[in-house]
Amino acid sequence: MCLAVPSEIVALKDKIATIDVSAVRREVSLLLLPEEAAVGDYVLVHAGFAIQKIDRQAAEDALKLIEEIAQLEEEAS
Repeated sequence: MCLAVPSEIVALKDKIATIDVSAVRREVSLLLLPEEAAVGDYVLVHAGFAIQKIDRQAAEDALKLIEEIAQLEEEAS
């Protein structure tokens, strides 16, 4: 199983995007993305590559779920 993290594109240069996830920024490749992306779009990122565009609501829902799971794991330790 793999995990793709919803991320917002905050800058673009050629086929490299700067993404933001919970105030952490990274650069990812857009080479595997089957459609054009723009600043403000949300993408699923896996292993340094954006692999799919998703809508804002889906991204926010997934990030909230990831935060809830992390909190449960922290409480269990």
